[in-house]
Amino acid sequence: MSSLIPPHRTWEERDRSAVLHPFLPDSQPRRVVMVEGEGCVLRDAEGREYLDATAGMWLCQVGHGRPEIAEAAARQMRRMEYSTAFWDFTHDRAISLAERLVGLAPPGTGRAFFTSGGSEGTETALRMARNFHHRRGAPDRTWVLTRTGAYHGAGYASGELSDFPPYASGFGPQPGHVHRLTAPYPYVHARSSGRAGNEDVTAFCLRELEETIHRIGSHRIAALIGEPVLALGGMVAPPPDYWPRVAELLRAHGILLIMDEVVTAFGRTGSWYAAGEMGVRPDLTVLSKGLTSGYFPLGAVLLTHEIADVLGADGGYPVGHTYSAHPTGCAVAEANLDIIERESLLAAAWTVGSRIATGLAPLLDLPLVGEVRQHGMMIGIEVVADQELGRPLPHGTYALADLIRDRTGVLVRGGPRALTLAPPLVMTAQEADRVSAALVEVLTEHAVTVSRATDPVPAS
Repeated sequence: MSSLIPPHRTWEERDRSAVLHPFLPDSQPRRVVMVEGEGCVLRDAEGREYLDATAGMWLCQVGHGRPEIAEAAARQMRRMEYSTAFWDFTHDRAISLAERLVGLAPPGTGRAFFTSGGSEGTETALRMARNFHHRRGAPDRTWVLTRTGAYHGAGYASGELSDFPPYASGFGPQPGHVHRLTAPYPYVHARSSGRAGNEDVTAFCLRELEETIHRIGSHRIAALIGEPVLALGGMVAPPPDYWPRVAELLRAHGILLIMDEVVTAFGRTGSWYAAGEMGVRPDLTVLSKGLTSGYFPLGAVLLTHEIADVLGADGGYPVGHTYSAHPTGCAVAEANLDIIERESLLAAAWTVGSRIATGLAPLLDLPLVGEVRQHGMMIGIEVVADQELGRPLPHGTYALADLIRDRTGVLVRGGPRALTLAPPLVMTAQEADRVSAALVEVLTEHAVTVSRATDPVPAS
């Protein structure tokens, strides 16, 4: 240990003096210092165990501490830890993983471009969409449509596409040419005034989309970006007809569809890619998180043949990143995908997810809970201040998530409207029952007092 660090200082004290955290004010003294993980369990520096119902940041599909993945990384590091994928350089790991990702994707997907994570992937997909139109002789197609409740990253452009003010406020001018549409949120739609008669949520969203295209002009719109299932927005799955009808309308106007599958891909919804199960072939697909289960920072953008051929011509796509297609990351990703396939974790998403949702059913009797949603291993609990109107708590559910953690040792995630769960796909039936029992216990006991809680600033 460095002589500059007094041995008597705790991990918390050292963290406060050395680390700047996202969304954590200096006035908050507490730190939860995690030091070990195995399966769905995490342990902190004080020896307390936590049942992880968030899979880290909704990414650890195969659970913590898998020796197979550690061994795959070590083998690759001994053989070749790093090699660039710029210009005419490539390596076997990048080729093998790209072939696998394309092979699992909906028909028409052509190639993969590697990134280091989700925010970088969104930035890449946005630039690809605009550059594609520019090369096709339509340089005015620069507008991007996004949606309410969306989260697409915390970068410069990706932060503007995300519907969370802290990502864009206070950082000066934004890239611009972004328009936000209403997301298909059936619970909110049913309780909102001003909707046209009895128009269902898909019809409302399609009408709004068509009106927006005509107002901005299809010749000025590059793409629409969306999550197949809203994640940070509350684990909200759209009606089955939403994405096919959106894709059809976009295609009619030459507007690209960018699917942000950073959360949903690799088993989270019970499929390799959620777009396929929803009957849609995106033009661009952003991937990360479950690609490596968090064992290595790696992401990818999948492109259709049409887009890849255009971007690959005349000098090639002019953007790259130092760690794109990192060999160790690619080896980790393949080991992770092997586990998902070998252990049938796609099916487990619905089996275990449905068990948790069933266990949460008693929450519907509480005035604090408006809805319990489940799509695969994505679960949202709509927490409301007013059940009839569906009004959210004034400060979201962040403090409530902390309360559940402190009282029960179960990790869930707070948000603007909902508590969200996305456990590792390896969660056992017994662990699933413990998760639902913990939430029912705490929400039942605090159904009145929690609505008056003061919550911290949201975290991504």
